[in-house]
Amino acid sequence: MRLAQLHRPLVVSAAALTVLAVLTGAGVFLDDRELVGAPLWLKPFKFSVSIAVYSVTIAWMLSLLDRRQRLGWWLGTVSVAALTTEIVIIVGQAARGRQSHFNNQTPFDSTLYSVMGATIAIAWVCTLILAVLLLIQRLPDRADALAVRFGLIVGLAGMMVGFLMTMPTKAQLDLPAGESPTIVGAHSVGVADGGPGLPLVGWSTTGGDLRAGHFIGMHALQALPLLGFLLALASRRFARLRPDRVRARLVTVAGLAYAALTGLIVWQALRGQSIVDPDALTLAAAGVVLLATVAGTMWALGGPRTVEPTAAEARMLSEVH
Repeated sequence: MRLAQLHRPLVVSAAALTVLAVLTGAGVFLDDRELVGAPLWLKPFKFSVSIAVYSVTIAWMLSLLDRRQRLGWWLGTVSVAALTTEIVIIVGQAARGRQSHFNNQTPFDSTLYSVMGATIAIAWVCTLILAVLLLIQRLPDRADALAVRFGLIVGLAGMMVGFLMTMPTKAQLDLPAGESPTIVGAHSVGVADGGPGLPLVGWSTTGGDLRAGHFIGMHALQALPLLGFLLALASRRFARLRPDRVRARLVTVAGLAYAALTGLIVWQALRGQSIVDPDALTLAAAGVVLLATVAGTMWALGGPRTVEPTAAEARMLSEVH
């Protein structure tokens, strides 16, 4: 794939966000201010990295379209506009020392948060339309096609977890009559935002945290297509992986396992349970997912041992006959 074939606005956006990630990453160490228990510039840094990776991924997926390329170009361009608006608000609010997400403290803060919600909804719809286009288009390699489609479907579900965070908590709903909450929504479940959390990601270690499922599910966009690529690469060395059906089965098992893992992590968070402190019920569910994945992998690798010839071997056979 040549760089010139990729969606230019998305590529330019990813490059600019990479520079922004370096600057905000430096701010994490150079500015000792905190916001909601985390370094002030940590959220702009994480979102810069995340949107940059998303932009490159969508640019690559758009290059797979054989038809409706014009529609694909517009999907990418609208996504760039929406996500640029979001990152500008996140960085601007950090510069003001204000919380960007869930902020209802002033009419201005509330308006900015509403705009952010709209931009995410727009980006989600654009990704959904791209998923539909790639679901109905025939892709040359069955395993790669499944990897892209599972990645989009699970990724969209992971993105939707973010909408759960916008719902007001019980404490926010139980305010005296006439009072409006200054914060609407939360990352954490069962505990207040800003408490003890894991390094870098900040996921709560004392209660549930919806960011875990959001992060894991959303990055199926990259993880599953990468798996498809690695299987194709490994098939050059391992004969068992050369048949397209074997790699397609492995991708199917991986896609279903990834979806189950995402659902498990979200379910755990909604029960107010930290990802680092699972109870017996969570461990049992994780065990079922693990056993099903192992069984599925054995099924995918099983079956007849007839190995399909490589393209080079097929050409040689045709020349002989």
